[in-house]
Amino acid sequence: MALPFARSLCLCRRGAKRLGVAAAEARRGISFKLEEKTAHSSLLLFKGDTGVKYGMVGLEPTKLALNVERFREWAVVLADTAVTSGRHYWEVTVKRSQQFRIGVADVDMSRDSCIGVDDRSWVFTYAQRKWYTMLANEKAPVEGMGQPEKVGLLLEYEAQKLSLVDVSRIAVVHTLQTDFRGPVVPAFALWDGELLTHSGLEVPEGL
Repeated sequence: MALPFARSLCLCRRGAKRLGVAAAEARRGISFKLEEKTAHSSLLLFKGDTGVKYGMVGLEPTKLALNVERFREWAVVLADTAVTSGRHYWEVTVKRSQQFRIGVADVDMSRDSCIGVDDRSWVFTYAQRKWYTMLANEKAPVEGMGQPEKVGLLLEYEAQKLSLVDVSRIAVVHTLQTDFRGPVVPAFALWDGELLTHSGLEVPEGL
């Protein structure tokens, strides 16, 4: 039975809207918070566990709940959501920090290590006003990026890639080839200032 034109048009619009929502959901990356139980005692979480700030003294280790998930030697914190497939994009606002690392790490990386030091984490590090890639404690310079207030990270799990994104131009600055063997999580380290994460974002067009 044929439907009236107006009703057909309405159904088509609803279908297109649903397809648009589905497409947007497909482009949207992971949504995560920072996992307090992994945070080193010198780090404090804020803004609903989406931000982390460094404290010279930090929390007394004796006042923290004992668990094997917490980083013991380095000022590192991991996100609470693991990635095993897909393309994901998130951004990080940098406030008053001159030394930090952002990237991803194996969920079970050693809590006695630091991201970028072992071979189970892949990071971009900012230090001495310059950017570097870092893997297994080896650094390589990254050109074409100053110290912006906000940067983006694009994770492509199947392609084994992690890219640093200039959010002012929505352009990839540098891509790090990875070697994922299992679930990875967003990872952060800092030695001054604070970082604020923005997740659950769509992968920008063109990336």
